[in-house]
Amino acid sequence: MPTVSLTVNGKAHTVEVEGRTLLVELLREQLRLTGTHVGCDTSQCGACVVHLNGDSVKSCTTLAVQADGGVVTTIEGLAAADGTLHPMQEAFREYHALQCGFCTPGMVMSAIDLVQKHPDGLTEEEIREGLEGNLCRCTGYHNIVKAIAAAAEVMHGKRSEIARAAE
Repeated sequence: MPTVSLTVNGKAHTVEVEGRTLLVELLREQLRLTGTHVGCDTSQCGACVVHLNGDSVKSCTTLAVQADGGVVTTIEGLAAADGTLHPMQEAFREYHALQCGFCTPGMVMSAIDLVQKHPDGLTEEEIREGLEGNLCRCTGYHNIVKAIAAAAEVMHGKRSEIARAAE
């Protein structure tokens, strides 16, 4: 069986996996990081999004061996050691951008990547387009969009039109 060495949430791991093992299976079943959810197994819902080498990936369609030598961040790795939430997590809480919470880990991970790739800010349309690979069956997205806009301004130190309109 192949051996995969990777850093997950700042901690080095070396594990044996079958060649067909998905990254989400490695995270959930072998490393017991269950914050990453499996919603569809077909890369449609986005509940499984994690960061691999700084980019968001759907871990339900990424083989564990593809992450060999990589750096993975899951929802469990976002908060500071003292428990302080990442600005995106805090914004999701503050703006009530979740209901059942099933999609939230993947949504947060996708949103962070989206904001990091747009340092000059995002419009509402760009946020909605950026979330196309993430499904939420509960919220209607309105508060998710507001949360992402608010977190973007914290992450980049800028005020967004969406956040001003929400006040």
